[in-house]
Parts: sequence; structure tokens; C-alpha cells
Amino acid sequence: MKIMVSGLINIESSCPIKQFPIEYFPIDYPFHKIASGISGVGYNLIRNFMKLGDDVTFVSMIGNDLWGDVIRQQLEKEGFCTDHVYPILSSTPQSIILYDNTGKREIYCDLKDYQEINVDLSRLEKQIEEADLVIACNSNFNRPICEMAKQKGKLIATDVHVFSNPEDDYNRDFLKAADIVFLSDEGVQTSPKELIQGIYQLYHNKIIVMGCGSKGALLFEAETGTFTMIPAVTTRPIVSTSGAGDALFSTFLHFYVKGDSPIDSLRKATYVASYKIGEKISSEGFLSEIELENLMKA
Repeated sequence: MKIMVSGLINIESSCPIKQFPIEYFPIDYPFHKIASGISGVGYNLIRNFMKLGDDVTFVSMIGNDLWGDVIRQQLEKEGFCTDHVYPILSSTPQSIILYDNTGKREIYCDLKDYQEINVDLSRLEKQIEEADLVIACNSNFNRPICEMAKQKGKLIATDVHVFSNPEDDYNRDFLKAADIVFLSDEGVQTSPKELIQGIYQLYHNKIIVMGCGSKGALLFEAETGTFTMIPAVTTRPIVSTSGAGDALFSTFLHFYVKGDSPIDSLRKATYVASYKIGEKISSEGFLSEIELENLMKA
């Protein structure tokens, strides 16, 4: 399958803490526990898709700086084309993740001027045309990409992450364009079903999935009007939940576009998400199809 992913790539540093809230202490020495690497929603998605055997086109923006060079070199080393990873930002985005021993995490993400810059849409028309699926993360530069993909009749997916208002101005363009919508139950102030129904009534998406953490994931299929709760599974000890939603999203899309039913696709995705959270860095811990099959049989 040919999948186009347009979204964030950044440098991530993670550090374990004793507990939330954090008590003040002038210095600590967590030897061998602070980790840094490449991450970001877009990068997490393309790594999982490549692990699952898909043909991926990646669109993102970086700075023309040290971290931008590191990212470009690593992408090329991993076999990704960097033609559409544009070094046009003032500096490369960075994030810091703090996590406790239950896997609960707090993320600080410095996007630099990522939300203020656009890419040249004419350079992406061929890539959109050839894609079986266009994933447009909810970044500002993806708004025209969504519009072009919609005009070309492409299957479009987006993840709006932490979200509680179906009429949210920021996410409206993405919800309006997407056939498949993912979101998290974090911060949801109504019942999950009520929020999903509110989204569907406004945007008529084909599939809506709400990740519910340790409870699993709630699937809504517009064709049948049905809700299905897929329970979470435990495959190994939790280290950090960062990136679990990206694993759930991309694994579901891989199997759904391949031809699996939405229920089977989401069930497989819960296994990958469970396995993925056994890692410190959000871009690590993905599985191949064979590894996933073996894990589900264990």
C-alpha cells in the first residue's frame, strides 16, 4: 500500500520522575534513564507503517540546523525519502516527556514556527494522487493538503488527539475532510458515545475511534451505526504511554486499508499499542505483521 503521512517530526528527550505532581528538588541523577531521539506524531506513524511493510511518503518540516541534519541523516539511514521533509523552519521542533512508574506522562512540546509555515502544495500533488491513504495530522500546514486530497477523492484519516468539542474551530477542517477520525478520551467532559455522535452528526465520518487508555478503544462505524468497545490487552510492563495513540492509529489504518474489518483492525491495533508502551521513546516498540501475529497467539 502507498500511504502518505504529513505531520510533525521533532527531537524528543524523556526522563522518568518519581511521581506527579513533581516535588521541587534542585538536582537528581537518574543514571542511564534519560533518553533522546527522533520522535513526533508523523515520525511515529511512518516508523510503524514501514515496520508493517507499507510504502510511505513522508511530508514534514525541520530547521536548517544541527537537529535538522540529525533528523535528515537518520531518515535516510532508515530508508525514508527526505524529498518532502523541508528544512524551512527557524529551528527544529523539540519535546520533553516526563513519565512516572505507572506510565503516566506529561509532554512539553516546543513547535518553534511549525504552525506558521506552509509547504508548496504543487510539490505534493503527485504524491497525493498516488496514495491509497492520506494521513493529515492536525497541523496548520495540512489544511490545504486535506482539501486537495478531498478533491481527488482520496481516503483521508486524521487524529485530533485530546479533543472535547465537536464544533472546535481549530480541528474543523480536519474533521470535515477525514473519512477516519481518531481521538483520545483524555479531557472528555461528556460520555464517549455522546461526543462521538456529536462529531458524526456534524461531519459524517465513516469511522470514528476513541482511544480509552487502559480500558481499550471505542469504535463507531457509520455504515451500521454501531459502537464496539475493544478491550485493552497487556503484553508487557508499561514504561511510558507516550506514542500509544500513534501506534493504535497507524496499526488500525494499515489493516483496515489492507482489507480487514474495522473490528479486527482495531483489535490488532490494541496489541501493538500495548507492546509499544514498554519503551521509553515514543518512536520505538513497533511490530511487524509476523511479530504481531506471534504476540496475539502467545
